Amino acid sequence: MSTIRLAVFSIAFAIPALCASAATHRATPAVVAYVFAHHAPLQPGQIDAHSLTRINYAFANIQDGRMVTGYPDDPGNLASLVALRKENPALTILISVGGWLWSGNFSDAVLTKESRERFVQSAMDFLILYHLDGLDIDWEYPGMPGAGHAFRGEDKRNFTLLVKELRARFDAETRKSGRRLYLTIAAGASDEFLAHTEMGKVQRYVDTVNLMSYDYYEPGSGPISGHHAPLFTNPADPTKVSGDASVRAFERAGVPASKLLLGIPFYGHVWGEVADREHGLYQPGKPIPNAFAPYSLIESTMLDHGYTRYWDPVASVPYLYNEDKHIFVTYEDAQSIAAKCNYVLTHRLGGVMFWDYSSDSSGRLLGAINSSLHLEAGPPAH
Repeated sequence: MSTIRLAVFSIAFAIPALCASAATHRATPAVVAYVFAHHAPLQPGQIDAHSLTRINYAFANIQDGRMVTGYPDDPGNLASLVALRKENPALTILISVGGWLWSGNFSDAVLTKESRERFVQSAMDFLILYHLDGLDIDWEYPGMPGAGHAFRGEDKRNFTLLVKELRARFDAETRKSGRRLYLTIAAGASDEFLAHTEMGKVQRYVDTVNLMSYDYYEPGSGPISGHHAPLFTNPADPTKVSGDASVRAFERAGVPASKLLLGIPFYGHVWGEVADREHGLYQPGKPIPNAFAPYSLIESTMLDHGYTRYWDPVASVPYLYNEDKHIFVTYEDAQSIAAKCNYVLTHRLGGVMFWDYSSDSSGRLLGAINSSLHLEAGPPAH
């Protein structure tokens, strides 16, 4: 075979291989941390910048239709997070606005074109002032009361208009500065959220939809205990909820899998007075003090301290039961996180997000995410 024919022959075989490689190439899964500092300043080394792709700092508030800082320590904390780009230049820092308690002014802020313009301008000013990479809208929830917030039927359309107008403004700013600005939303993992939003339209304007696939069961919200973040639906669950069911519902609503981030809770919920049947799973129970339990608390005071760990092979999540105290605990651990990350890879989701960073003081859960997604993490935070 001549040299020319050999070269042509080689190229003919190489092109399909290159095309196949391009077709199977995937973006690195996102690992998004909500950092909720409460009223405290962030400490040096508190955040492991190498184990994250994005940080959503929670929360900015809304006053008089404009975005404002929520706590006195926010400016210093945002500066500390922005400085982490020196350790990980690929890390992006977003500000999240709203949340469960501060979503009450969204409905007014987006009611008219003029009010939306005011909000969008305040968001742009906020990002420029604090050198941020974008905005996360955490409206809990359009068209619904959430924590007793004001809401309107018009919220459904106005939510779409808000993200559309934010995207247009961000794109215009990017054309001027050459610097990309991200726009994301936190989404309730329920059919009710989907009924009050236009997710097929909303997804066009956002980079990711951060699916809050947790709190399906909470003490006090219903008469029985249950998994608060099951990956798959257990047929014994009377509510038939799961992260998988929510993902499929959002896909049916028009959200591409690549834009969905599966939410992982770094905390658990605790029920008391739960009878010793099925080790407390799907049994009547009552709220008790400290029913919200960060993983660090579960790890230090419950595991191997009178609580027996059980594994639900159908839902792919663990739970604890204390026979002496009749206490049931639903939570997340390294095994369930591995299952969730495998789901993300298998179903080609955009990645994971978790609430919140401070609840995993040992770094065990974040380490499980990085390991399970086959990401290389840098040196741990000190």
